[in-house]
Amino acid sequence: MKKNKHNGIIYTTSFLSWKKSLPALLDKAGLAEHIPQGKTILIKPNLVEVLRPPITTPVALVREIVEYLQMYTDNPIVIGEGCGALDYDTHRCFTELGYTALAVEKKIDLIDLNQEPCQQKSLPQCKRWSNFYLPEIATNSFLLSVPVLKVHTLAQVTLTMKNMMGLAPPAHYHQGGGWKKAAFHKQIHESVADLNRYRCPDFTVLDATVGMAEAHLWGPTCDPPVNRLIAGFDPVAIDSYGAGLLGKDWQTVGHIVNVDGELGQAEPITEITVDPAGEQFNRMK
Repeated sequence: MKKNKHNGIIYTTSFLSWKKSLPALLDKAGLAEHIPQGKTILIKPNLVEVLRPPITTPVALVREIVEYLQMYTDNPIVIGEGCGALDYDTHRCFTELGYTALAVEKKIDLIDLNQEPCQQKSLPQCKRWSNFYLPEIATNSFLLSVPVLKVHTLAQVTLTMKNMMGLAPPAHYHQGGGWKKAAFHKQIHESVADLNRYRCPDFTVLDATVGMAEAHLWGPTCDPPVNRLIAGFDPVAIDSYGAGLLGKDWQTVGHIVNVDGELGQAEPITEITVDPAGEQFNRMK
């Protein structure tokens, strides 16, 4: 793993409201100053199907992120997702979950990543996907992932690295089954790890305000709600920390283990906690 000042560092805050909690968190993380000037910012929520939060990313959180970015940068901003449902496209998710109205309000574009032009890439270290097709916009943008905190029935957790599955074009990764990205169900941990070797998030805002306790599309929410927001540049640290919030040992989650020390640092983690009043402290986990 290349030395990186962001490795193993996450930023957390308790949740009061999007407006009260998020800006101070992004300020402390230094998000705006790390976005290359002029580069398109691709915001990638989790809109796997037309299901309400906390299964999917709340539009109110993405609105607050957009407003924050528009205050600090003139970079183009787009929201992109590639849903997994077979019987409708991503624009139905955008419309029914409030993103179409947000895009009109904020004068930004929505992109169905399932339909975007792709580039084929190759990495010799990848065993599951020795070649991979990625939307061109994902390779050319600053990629800001906005997942939600969820247990997953196959992958154990679905956090920021698994959120990248929205990038996979169904034309290449459907391969039968009842889901547009069904090829990922075979060797799911190796599949997710290789995908992130091709493209992992540049920055993450993890919605851990509630949390899904047993599954990613159904079942009980975390009781009590987790009531936190987590942000950072290291996707491995984010997923390691998020797994812990769900009561999972990251060392049992294959896709985290596979890229620990390569794409980021799962342990130790330095947690920088920002309270709503703006105070912060650091601690090692």
